Amino acid sequence: MTNKLKTSYQKTPYKLSGNGPRNIGVLTEALQNIDNNLESDIYGSGPIIEDFETKIAKILGKQSAVFFPSGTMAQQIALKIWADRKENQLVAYHPLSHLEIHEQDGLKELQQITPILLGTANRLLTIDDIKSLREPVSSVLIELPQREIGGQLPSFEELEEISEYCHEQGISLHLDGARLWEITPFYQKSAEEICALFDSVYVSFYKRIGGIAGAILAGSDDFVQGAKIWKRRYGGDLISLYPYILSADYYFEKLIGKMAEYFEAAKGLAKRFNSCPGVKTVPEVPVSNMFHVYFEKSADEVGTILTKIQDETGVGISGYLQEKSADVCAFEVSIGDAYAEIPVEVLDVVFKQLEVDSPCQN
Repeated sequence: MTNKLKTSYQKTPYKLSGNGPRNIGVLTEALQNIDNNLESDIYGSGPIIEDFETKIAKILGKQSAVFFPSGTMAQQIALKIWADRKENQLVAYHPLSHLEIHEQDGLKELQQITPILLGTANRLLTIDDIKSLREPVSSVLIELPQREIGGQLPSFEELEEISEYCHEQGISLHLDGARLWEITPFYQKSAEEICALFDSVYVSFYKRIGGIAGAILAGSDDFVQGAKIWKRRYGGDLISLYPYILSADYYFEKLIGKMAEYFEAAKGLAKRFNSCPGVKTVPEVPVSNMFHVYFEKSADEVGTILTKIQDETGVGISGYLQEKSADVCAFEVSIGDAYAEIPVEVLDVVFKQLEVDSPCQN
């Protein structure tokens, strides 16, 4: 059923998630108005890369920033810098942090840094989790939003409390802000206001922004100078990164003003899912453009239902299902431009069929 669902999803002309196909057109659109004689960046230097770093540093409210080809590289380096400065190889983060579950233990194997997992996997980490640490750590990493549990967020007041406590204790606070742009509508805060609580910040330019790849790591001048040295050591100073930078800048300008639109659309879509018997979203009311959809049936049973609906309506609901237990499965929704392309009457048919074919109707 896995392959059938994926194939069915790929064939649909409409999609609930994303900004559209990730094909070569993503790059050609970004470059269509670029002067062919514009000089490229070379090994991390040149106006293309330096101007973009300065621009994003200003938006994040930090002194400096450095562009990386990947967020994995950027975040491992950030925690390495804090560990070395504090002469403490212990760091703390959520059990479902990207560093813990998606990076093949890179932080441990490459840097011999030992993570302490805060809280439990099914909920956000809290100020109480941080206060309960039994030994000092050099840094705490917080992901906003916490993707693996549906994009949940703590209150801004709790973030302020965490920031104040960490700084009182001499703990550096790092923000995994891969999806930072998506949470500003919920908090009603600017990126700068959110980042002011953190000593260092990572942001992505390929997730909701829709660029090819690439990330920014921002912080104080001395922090960024240290990050540039580690970037060279990691092999991150490619001779040129301009395709990533130009696409990042283009799609940032194109999409950054749409985050509130995506947020409102996500809340409306989640409400539709929650109206179907045997279906719920986590969180029930989204706090960004992202949420997870849970079904009270096995992945095989739900896959059959979704494949049928996708084939009949042309709307891609999901190309995968993650088994949570023998009779529960889920997938992620992340609203972008693609959702607005679905005709309302077609979307109505999708949810009418989903209500009829809902797991609890069988």
